[in-house]
Amino acid sequence: MSKVVVGMSGGVDSSVTAYLLKKAGYEVIGATVKILHTQFGEEGKCCETDDARTVCDMLDIPYYVINGVADFKENVINPFICSYIKGKTPNPCIECNRFIKWAKMLEFANDVGAEFVATGHYAHVVKLDNGRYTVKKADYAKKDQTYMLYRLTQEQLGRTLMPLGKLTKQEARDIAESIGLPVAHKADSQEICFVPDDDYAGYIEEHYDGEPLPEGNFVDTKGNVLGRHKGIIHYTIGQRKGLGIAVGHPIFVKEIRPETNEVVLSDEEEIFSDTVICNRVNFQSIEDLKLGETLRCKAKVRYHHIPEEATLERIDDERIKITFDNKVRAAAPGQSAVFYDDDDCVVGGGIIE
Repeated sequence: MSKVVVGMSGGVDSSVTAYLLKKAGYEVIGATVKILHTQFGEEGKCCETDDARTVCDMLDIPYYVINGVADFKENVINPFICSYIKGKTPNPCIECNRFIKWAKMLEFANDVGAEFVATGHYAHVVKLDNGRYTVKKADYAKKDQTYMLYRLTQEQLGRTLMPLGKLTKQEARDIAESIGLPVAHKADSQEICFVPDDDYAGYIEEHYDGEPLPEGNFVDTKGNVLGRHKGIIHYTIGQRKGLGIAVGHPIFVKEIRPETNEVVLSDEEEIFSDTVICNRVNFQSIEDLKLGETLRCKAKVRYHHIPEEATLERIDDERIKITFDNKVRAAAPGQSAVFYDDDDCVVGGGIIE
C-alpha cells in the first residue's frame, strides 16, 4: 500500500481526490498548505480548513496543516507586486504551484514517508517513452488545468497523482454527493486567492513599500499624448474597458512603458502579433532545445486561449521564440505561453517578455 499526501483545499475536487485514492487502496493523508496569515482568521480557523478537516474526518484519514506563509510571500506575493510595477501581468497561481504547493507537500511527504502527493487538478500525469514526465490535457476540456502546471519539475511530476483527469466537474460533484460530502455543491474558487474582490491595483497600492505610484500619459503609437492614466498597475495588454478615455472609436492597450510611465493605446489590429519571446522556460516532455533548433507545436498565450499552430526556436541560453502560423491577440508580458504536442501533452512553457 503506497502512502499519498493529498493537498486539501476544502473544495469538492480535492475532497473527491482523497476519496478516490483511498478507495483505490492508497494510505491517504490530507494536508492544507497555509499561505496567508488571514487564512485562518482570529481563532485560527477558516471555511477552507474547516471543510478540509470535516472531509478528512468523514473519510477517516489524518489531516495536517503545513505552514507556507513566509515562502508564499517571498515567492508569490512579492514577485506579483514587482511584476505589476514593471508593467507586466503575472500568473501567481503558476508560481504558487511549483514553489509553494508542490514544494511544501513533497517536503511534508518526505517527513511522513509518503511516496506520492496528489491534487484535485483536472489533468493527467503521464510518463513518456523517453522517460520524462509531463502533464496531459484533461478529458473534460472545459476544466483542463495543464496551463497552470507547466512549471512543475520532473521530480515533482514523478511523485504526483491526479485522479480527476478522466472526470467532468459534474461527475466529481456526483461522487461527492453520493458519499454525503458536505462540499459536493461548493462553488469553485475564483481568481487570485490573496487579492480581495479581484482588485489587483488596490491590493498593490496597499502592500507596495515604494514611492506612491504616479499617474501618467496615454499615448498613441506615434507618441502623441491622448490623455492621462491613473497608474500603470491599472492596465494590461489588450485591455479596452475601464480606460477612462474616449477617442471616438474602440481603442486598446498595446504597450505599457514603466520607464516613461506611459500606456500606449492603439487600434485592435495592432495588438496582434505572430512572434512571442519567452524566458524562464521550463520543459516537461523534452529535455530542452539546442541553440537554433526548432520544434513544431501548438501554443497558447493565456489560460483561455485555444492553442494555435506554431514553431519554437531556441534563440539563446535563456529564451525561446514562438512563431505562430497566424497572429495571436494581446500576448501580455508577464503572462505564460505554454506549448503542447499533438497528443495534448505539455512540451513546456515560459514567461512572455
